[in-house]
Amino acid sequence: MNAHIVTIGDEILIGQTLNTNAAYIGEQLVNIQVNVKKTSVVGDNEEAIIKEFKQCMDENDIVVVTGGLGPTHDDVTRKCVVNFFHTVLVMNNEVLEDIKARFKKSGRELTVTNQDQALVPKIAKPIRNSLGTAPGMWIEKDGKIFVVMPGVPYEMKAMMESFVIPNLKDKLGELELLEKRDTLLTTGIPESVLYEKLGNLDDLLEGAKLAFLPSQFGVKLRITVREKDEETAANRISAIEQKIRSKVGRFIYSSQDESLEQVVARLLIDRGISLAVAESCTGGLISNLLTNVSGSSKFYERGIISYSNASKVEILRVNEDTITQYGAVSIEVARQMAEGAKSTSGTDLGLAVTGIMGPTGASVDKPVGLVYIGLCDDKVCTAKKFIFGDDRIINKQRTAQTALDMLRKYLLGISLDD
Repeated sequence: MNAHIVTIGDEILIGQTLNTNAAYIGEQLVNIQVNVKKTSVVGDNEEAIIKEFKQCMDENDIVVVTGGLGPTHDDVTRKCVVNFFHTVLVMNNEVLEDIKARFKKSGRELTVTNQDQALVPKIAKPIRNSLGTAPGMWIEKDGKIFVVMPGVPYEMKAMMESFVIPNLKDKLGELELLEKRDTLLTTGIPESVLYEKLGNLDDLLEGAKLAFLPSQFGVKLRITVREKDEETAANRISAIEQKIRSKVGRFIYSSQDESLEQVVARLLIDRGISLAVAESCTGGLISNLLTNVSGSSKFYERGIISYSNASKVEILRVNEDTITQYGAVSIEVARQMAEGAKSTSGTDLGLAVTGIMGPTGASVDKPVGLVYIGLCDDKVCTAKKFIFGDDRIINKQRTAQTALDMLRKYLLGISLDD
């Protein structure tokens, strides 16, 4: 079955809000083998919305709409649905009770405007909203399915999981072939180099599909197979993954859509290793990522943001003469920062970063994007040089990602020179 995803809202159209809803819905639909032909964004304009509805219904089996179901004057989606399907609004008592219960629980007084949100197009089956006041709508007409949900992402996701996907599965029935996907997450290797290292993809995949999905954090490798049953599909994906790992395994940090900081945190906890972090150019970003992980107190002892040269000397015991001779952004200072983080905190490991994030602060010898990352244990303090790009924020993100990947490799016994 073919589907079209429509997102409604001026804030999406003008780029004020990112359209994460379409990405999520598309992924969920593809997972049940619905062919997503197109996504589109329409502003809060009734004529444009109805025109989009007509085209989508003419060309697709399923239309999924999000946005414009709120109580304010610019929320026009429900009105457009009524006009498009030539129906009327009727009060739905179950939805009304949901809204009343929500207001009572929060100690707020129910307004007429909010009460009116329980008015649902007569042609529609309401999708109950456990996280908000606006119900969704499920409409079936002429063998086609039309779904409308709120634009609030967590409300939409709850409806997708509890109602939309289960009902679509029932409509789709038993599939002749099962489509299964898995994703390998890599970091520290450019897309082109990764492609070359994998070699002949026809031999590697034997009819399966492989997509390269790059970002500033790394490249996702999405494997897709189609088989007659779950076990055969799982075995085939596993075989392909093993082939890929044999070629580029040291760059793969997860196959479960797990973040790099989660992987590093798990390794540190499993091994009972404590960590202190000294950050200059990243301003605490590495510490923020690590402490986003539940249980980080088991390994994370402290973070030191030593932005100025004076703080590096005073807090981390970096030799002032080293800074004078080599500069704060140098391999020597990175080593001493890592050693200082470890020695002052009494941890097993010290991790440190220093660099030039830009757009100012560079010189002929030290360009924007130059970063040194230091790592120190009981035996050795090492540091590596990296050169990233020209964007300050992306440089901070890539520095944090690379520092975490150095930790991952160290903990797994992978050479830091790879």
